[in-house]
Amino acid sequence: MAGLRRELIYGRQAVRETLRAGRRRVAVLYQAQGMPSSPVLAEIVERARAAKAEVQTVPRSQLDAWLGPVNHQGVALAVGPYPYGDVDEALALAARQGQPPFLLLLDRVQDPQNLGALLRTAEACGVHGVLLPRHRAAHVTPAVVHASAGASEHLLVSEVTNLVETMRWLQKQGLWLAGLDIHPQAQPPEAVDLSGPLGIVVGSEGFGLGRLVAATCDWLLYLPMVGHINSLNAAVAGSIVLYHVMRRRMTIRSP
Repeated sequence: MAGLRRELIYGRQAVRETLRAGRRRVAVLYQAQGMPSSPVLAEIVERARAAKAEVQTVPRSQLDAWLGPVNHQGVALAVGPYPYGDVDEALALAARQGQPPFLLLLDRVQDPQNLGALLRTAEACGVHGVLLPRHRAAHVTPAVVHASAGASEHLLVSEVTNLVETMRWLQKQGLWLAGLDIHPQAQPPEAVDLSGPLGIVVGSEGFGLGRLVAATCDWLLYLPMVGHINSLNAAVAGSIVLYHVMRRRMTIRSP
């Protein structure tokens, strides 16, 4: 990997899933000295060697110095950059699986923890692809991989230059777009048929959906609440709706 930018993926689950996915070029597995053996660690070392990565044992203080105040759990993996895909690939994946496309579109989500949580839920719910704006948004960094528990490594994530233009293109491909927003015209998810070709659009932590993004959506959705607060964290709200869509699709596919 000479001349190729490296990233350090950290945390046992994130490292294991990166190796399991096999989508990145792998250079070196670092493990801290004195770690007790475990099935997970043994699997990580075995997979790293199978990927022809160098395995090095280093002082835990060295990992601390490289990674800073994170919970690296005594392992780090030096890899190449995240392999972003194209929107077309997500639609093709849905077609190969014989399913209507199911996408997640994120409008300026900037917190790595929120992005990681959404990617983890998206992978668990069978999302075919995730779309991120190229600018003013979080991207798939090692912190996001860790927050997603490695789920990001199994997902097809695309960067788009103009989210609104991409949304309009998706509508021309037959997708319906449902955005999460507190708006007088918003409906609860149960009121809309979310079983067909679909993109769920989640807005930023502080401002929700942008004006043009909201206007481009076919539906606006809200989550009914009975407590004292009137909104949820972007990752929590998005995850609830993704799970709702998954359950709806599973019900339709059941005999």
